[in-house]
Amino acid sequence: MSQLSPRAAQILAALVAEYIDTGEPVGSARLMHVAGLGVSSATIRNTLAELEDLGYLQQPHTSAGRIPTDRGYRFYVDQLLAAPRSVRNGAAAEAQLRRDAGSPALAEDVLAAVSQVLSRASRLVAFALPMTSDGILKEIEFVPLSSTKVLVVVVTDGGQVSRKAVDVGEDIDPQDLRQASNYLNTEFAGMPLEHIRLAVLERLRHERTLCDALRARALKLAQTGLQELPKKSRLFVDGASSLLDEASEDSGITIGTLSALLRMVEEKERLVKLLNEYMDGPGLTIVIGQEHRTPDLRAFSIIASTYADGTRRGTVGVIGPMRMHYSRTIAVVDGVALAVSRVLRDSM
Repeated sequence: MSQLSPRAAQILAALVAEYIDTGEPVGSARLMHVAGLGVSSATIRNTLAELEDLGYLQQPHTSAGRIPTDRGYRFYVDQLLAAPRSVRNGAAAEAQLRRDAGSPALAEDVLAAVSQVLSRASRLVAFALPMTSDGILKEIEFVPLSSTKVLVVVVTDGGQVSRKAVDVGEDIDPQDLRQASNYLNTEFAGMPLEHIRLAVLERLRHERTLCDALRARALKLAQTGLQELPKKSRLFVDGASSLLDEASEDSGITIGTLSALLRMVEEKERLVKLLNEYMDGPGLTIVIGQEHRTPDLRAFSIIASTYADGTRRGTVGVIGPMRMHYSRTIAVVDGVALAVSRVLRDSM
């Protein structure tokens, strides 16, 4: 990215802020009032022309003012992130989450509530997503169905219960099953299911060194029971209808692009995959326009932040038009992420 002079940076930031507020192309005369530079309209016009040549601005009509490109929005957002910014403490969101999720608060109830709370606060499409797609193990139990058949019961953090019948092909003592489940719960309770699958496979690779037959049997039962559990992407989304008012040629959100987003929301799997790819670490992530990896989202921006309670972690965020109030929305998303962390931590 080209290094802008302080004057050009201030003019660009003022133009983006003004366009976000008004939705109208911004001309040099207007910028004279809002930028506070004390320079002539001609100087501002020359700077705008340079910023357009550099790809930060575009002019929708010859006689109109200018609007930011994706690159202009990115510059503006990076300036916001570089400066000290306020983060809402999320107290109001936290109180609402506790009311909506109930007590004791299950993780799934909290995430279902947070997408609603965040959508109302931002007036955008809001989502909540665990980074572990198929849950944290709370408990695993082996229930004898017959002399050779065992029911593998898996309970996850969201209160989900999965059951699978397994024929072990030999007589098995109920006492051995209790000891096997105790062993697995001691080793793996509190871990994501996908991590447990990998750990079980790794231990089974070294089965020859397992002198304890009970432990080997427990691992094999766990492998069979966990391997075929459906991997559900628990994405919670609210507020999709809020973008209907934004659909226009000027906003870049057409009925076609809006329909593509709504299909992604309905399908969920594609959207989950993209969100997990974007969130490569803790903290705030912002993806704007052409930065998206799929054309279906290039009319939109995503603002997301991670939450964590020491064991569980995930993402909350919003999807909206590129012409959104970034400063306010960043503060709302960060505040809600903090609120989710506190509610989940207290529910442990």
